[in-house]
Amino acid sequence: MDADDGRDDGGFRKGRKAATLVVLPFVALGVGNLLLILQWGLDPLWGFLLLPPVLFVSVIGWIAIRGGFAENRTGDGDYDGGV
Repeated sequence: MDADDGRDDGGFRKGRKAATLVVLPFVALGVGNLLLILQWGLDPLWGFLLLPPVLFVSVIGWIAIRGGFAENRTGDGDYDGGV
């Protein structure tokens, strides 16, 4: 493995910190939505129903960003934009 291919010691393209910074706004939106729903006076059971999908999708996103799966894997394309 080359030293300049953008990978860290574990072979991942992005570090844990970068992946966390990308996923953190989505976690904040999900938890904020949960708190808003609970403040409206809905049954706390809704909190237990909404929190696991928010956390699951956030963890999957963190893994995808950390592993480099969420990057362009097609190489250089010939599409220059436009209609």
